[in-house]
Amino acid sequence: MAERKVMNRWLVVVGGILIQLCLGAIYAWSAFTKKLTAEPFDFSKTQTQIIFSVGLLTFAVVMALVAGKWQKKAGPRKVALTGGIVLGLGYIIAGLSGTSFAGILLGVGVLGGAGIGLAYVCPIAALVKWFPDKKGMITGLAVAGFGFGALLWIMLTGGFKFGEWVNLTPGWDGLYGMGWTVNNVFLLYGILFAVLVGLGSLVMVNPPEGWLPAGWTPPTTGVASAGGVDCSVGRMVRTPQYWILFLTFTMGALAGLMVIGIIKLFGVDALTGAGIAEAKATAVTNTAMGLFYALLNGLGRIAWGTISDKLGRKTSIVLMSLLQGIMMIVFYFIGSNEWGLYIGAAIIGFNFGGNFALFPAATADFFGNKNVGVNYPYVFLAYGLGGVVGPILGGAMGDAKIWMWAFIPAGIACLAASALSMSLKPLKNAAS
Repeated sequence: MAERKVMNRWLVVVGGILIQLCLGAIYAWSAFTKKLTAEPFDFSKTQTQIIFSVGLLTFAVVMALVAGKWQKKAGPRKVALTGGIVLGLGYIIAGLSGTSFAGILLGVGVLGGAGIGLAYVCPIAALVKWFPDKKGMITGLAVAGFGFGALLWIMLTGGFKFGEWVNLTPGWDGLYGMGWTVNNVFLLYGILFAVLVGLGSLVMVNPPEGWLPAGWTPPTTGVASAGGVDCSVGRMVRTPQYWILFLTFTMGALAGLMVIGIIKLFGVDALTGAGIAEAKATAVTNTAMGLFYALLNGLGRIAWGTISDKLGRKTSIVLMSLLQGIMMIVFYFIGSNEWGLYIGAAIIGFNFGGNFALFPAATADFFGNKNVGVNYPYVFLAYGLGGVVGPILGGAMGDAKIWMWAFIPAGIACLAASALSMSLKPLKNAAS
């Protein structure tokens, strides 16, 4: 069928980015951690990371066990819409829970994570079908909104101020500066998420069966690395390729999610320990996460996806994991300096973002374009595992005041993942 007779595929990109901007709210968790460890909440650092980890784990599990199969059967629009409603409801419940740890855990952790898990795979699954000619770039672009979302939702709480050098909202110190409480912010975000994801879901549709972009012909050679196989979940999980991808993704997620969860807690401790006033340390850590990490996280998804279309998925995964391992170790030693915190956050965010372009594209390459919406959630379970181990490790080491033993093990894990991923090879038998 000619491309002009079906929906403009770039509308699906726009809808996917809008959805992902809202789902990226989970990466704005640092906007809440410091306030949750103070009165009237008085949560421990570990408790704040338990909420974050439960959200990440629920995200991955719901995506694997529910969203992948459901969107294949019912289409991405219905599943994305349901995800937006569940996500919004979760934040509204957290907003109505006062200082209750259990209430916020249920709202943000369980329901928020479930809503993200339902909606997240829908743009990826649809866009891989709409853009078989640009899988790496388009998956990076589709999920870039997830990274950029953190910038938006963090800066709304404290104003769009970046260190002491840029203030885009002079005279406005964000929702917190207006006297809004954490619960008030949860309520507002819940309403916004439900509405915006609902709007994005309107264009979440698959192309007609057999549709191909005008002028593009599927590769006739190397089909095992071009998505030409048609591999079921059962076949996929019995391959070494799956477990290499799974373990490599786990280590990358462990490192990146740990930094997201504890960057404000670690940054304030490190900067104040170096003699910087707490007010400035707080502003610096907001900028490190809300600008440098979030912005480069989004850009990293596009950049690494595009790079992988040129260098290949395997080479890109090896390089990304290697650079991340080195930076995680270095970050501990430079985090007590303002620009060290900025540079470290930027590089870690850039590499972490690459995971979300490389692994769905690699899943399509090794196990087929057709089933990526079902197969990728099982690769994505690695994200849930890393999201439990990394942030809780960081929170526990923070409570024990030995931050080094959060960053060094995470760095070593990424270096090991880089070495492991060098053994990736196309499937010898493409049968499903």
